[in-house]
Amino acid sequence: MTILVVDDSSVHRTMLAAMLRGAGHQQVLLAESAEDAFRQLGMYGSGEAVSPEVDLIMMDILMSPIDGIEACGRITSSERARHIPVVMVSALDNEAKLSLAFSVGAVDYVTKPIRQFELLARVGHLLRLKRETDCRSAREHELVEKSRELNAANLALQHLSMQDGLTGVANRRRLDEYLELEWRRAIRNRSTLSVIMIDIDHFKNYNDSYGHGAGDEALSRVAASLTGSLRRAADLVVRFGGEEFAIVLPETSFEHAMVVAETVRRGVERLAIEHGQSPVSGVVTISAGVASTVPDRHSSVANLLRHADQELYESKGAGRNRVSGSQHAVSPAPEADRAS
Repeated sequence: MTILVVDDSSVHRTMLAAMLRGAGHQQVLLAESAEDAFRQLGMYGSGEAVSPEVDLIMMDILMSPIDGIEACGRITSSERARHIPVVMVSALDNEAKLSLAFSVGAVDYVTKPIRQFELLARVGHLLRLKRETDCRSAREHELVEKSRELNAANLALQHLSMQDGLTGVANRRRLDEYLELEWRRAIRNRSTLSVIMIDIDHFKNYNDSYGHGAGDEALSRVAASLTGSLRRAADLVVRFGGEEFAIVLPETSFEHAMVVAETVRRGVERLAIEHGQSPVSGVVTISAGVASTVPDRHSSVANLLRHADQELYESKGAGRNRVSGSQHAVSPAPEADRAS
């Protein structure tokens, strides 16, 4: 471990260093002033070379122009060096100054004339404490890092649990959670919540004709197109199941939701994914149903989804590759739901 001896007397520096090295402490650095010590400790941050990590500082009280007490206070209050224990070296008649030194952060002292056995006993004790403290700090740092890694892994797992494995958009579990959150927010703010239900037209024919591998690729491209057509971070695309998708549009009027639905419909059509077995078009298309409402505490998320699904069936019944929608008050939830 490394000891830094700070003394403006070359005689005292040399003598103290010789005692320490003679007892086996080979890593002894010398500083001829407080300023020299600050530089070696890297306290100025000026880009100058910094000494190896110092584990203990032996500092004379009577120095100039900066005395040991001021230097100790600056070291123990600095970000870089405050963890290093400082031992004051003092004459016998400096008890008042020693008291002041302890008040600014010194941990121990030795008196002049220095008795070698006392010096080595105090230094040995403090170095053992420093080693134990460093080990404890390293363990604590490791635990903090492990905790961060675990939290990051948990967040990643949570994200994956809310994500559709094929398309990368949100899954049904995330839809339920997000709708509940936005439903409560809409009640508080008395704002409109809109939902779009989407179905890929004649997708079974596509799978039968082109194979499930091509079908999976088409699903992924459609999901990416839906996501790319949205402009707000709050809008959520969800794979509802199979070839069905849903889009949640918080704080979105019915009129704007219809515009969004038409935008995503055109976006999928522009992908121009060949679909030779579709009676609607020569490319993959979608049908969409839109439902909007201003929720209240007696209405139900399930009913909003049901109305959007009904509008989707209207689109499919009217020939597909189109958008249907309605704006209305959502029917009250069943009595059992209200009681809960």
